[in-house]
Amino acid sequence: MSHFCFVHAADIHLDSPLRGLEADPDAPADAIRQATRAAFRNLIDLAIDERAAFVLIAGDLYDGDWQDYRTGLFLVEEAARLGRAGIRLYILHGNHDAASIITRNLRLPDNTRVFSAAKAESFILGDHAVALHGRSFPTRAVTEDLTRSYPPPVPGHLNIGLLHTALGSRDHDDYAPTTVEALIAQGYDYWALGHVHARSHVANTPCHIVFPGNLQGRHVRETGAKGASLVTVEDGRIAAVEHRALDVLRWARPTVDLSPAADVDGALSLIGRTIATELDAAEGRPIALRLTLTGRSAVQPALARDFEDFRQKAIAEGRQHGAGRVWLESLRDETRPLADPALLAERPDVTGRLARIIAEIAADPPADFLGDYAERLRDKLRGIDIPADHLLATGPDEATMARLRAMVLAALAEA
Repeated sequence: MSHFCFVHAADIHLDSPLRGLEADPDAPADAIRQATRAAFRNLIDLAIDERAAFVLIAGDLYDGDWQDYRTGLFLVEEAARLGRAGIRLYILHGNHDAASIITRNLRLPDNTRVFSAAKAESFILGDHAVALHGRSFPTRAVTEDLTRSYPPPVPGHLNIGLLHTALGSRDHDDYAPTTVEALIAQGYDYWALGHVHARSHVANTPCHIVFPGNLQGRHVRETGAKGASLVTVEDGRIAAVEHRALDVLRWARPTVDLSPAADVDGALSLIGRTIATELDAAEGRPIALRLTLTGRSAVQPALARDFEDFRQKAIAEGRQHGAGRVWLESLRDETRPLADPALLAERPDVTGRLARIIAEIAADPPADFLGDYAERLRDKLRGIDIPADHLLATGPDEATMARLRAMVLAALAEA
């Protein structure tokens, strides 16, 4: 019985920076800069450890033209590692590394082949009875269905098509548009796709259509495990397609419900539990978090009064759970006060009147923001822990108005 495996990866974006941690002076700058390289080394290690027959990269190996030759030198070194292990490397260029974009080049090792951008090209691997078909992007914005020029399957071979395509995804530019039906009609056994950064096994019959996702999440919208597909072939047929996590830093966007918290310490404990859960899920990798706080909570007034103080306490909580392994990309407050603003507005006293004024301003802000209400608000806010000077400033943006409104309503709820 014949048996071998290959590795399918895409969207490496070598030397692309991770975005979102620049504001944290304690974030690991070197690790962030080297993350895409470290993930690529993990890919090469996987292929060598699994004794793969070949490695496929379905587009966007690079993030654009190299800043300098170090990017290319790194690729040459890693491709040569594969070559020394007897493993071949096949590269298809996508929109980020199209022929029109990459102006520098280096001679690649003998085990490496790059699909032509001029026309569809096939590589025949006689020792494994495999036929690889693909076409690199000639320019960044390819709007035609490239598969129309792909050759028919080679009889008696495992036919694999490489393609960089959105395949109808609304989250990505619709380059090289095609359909699942068109891919199936081509008669290949496996489609190694790239461009969509979320892993997806689109179909497994009558052929496998797979997006492995990108190799390393580069910002907080690319959450969860990232890596490549390890594909097992038995007797000329696809036997298994497994995802292998190869990323070195994990992004997460958890939500923390603060409604059970009676005070700030309780809220921080809930945040700490969430961080611990995310660390466990990352399996030893450092994590970058965007925490969103929700719920009708007793802690909301404290958040409204001094959010920066709470943010620093949340950062400290993260350091306790994972010193050197937890970074806060951002902390977002979507909590609500325990007291319903609508109920506050129904009160017949000064508190109710002020709540109604705030609701009017929020519904239709006057050009000068508070206008005639300013002096009355000064009197109402005396003795309440609210920075009145900020409230009476003119022309704040929508986010500032929302924050100030929350501060006032929180104070009213406690009054």
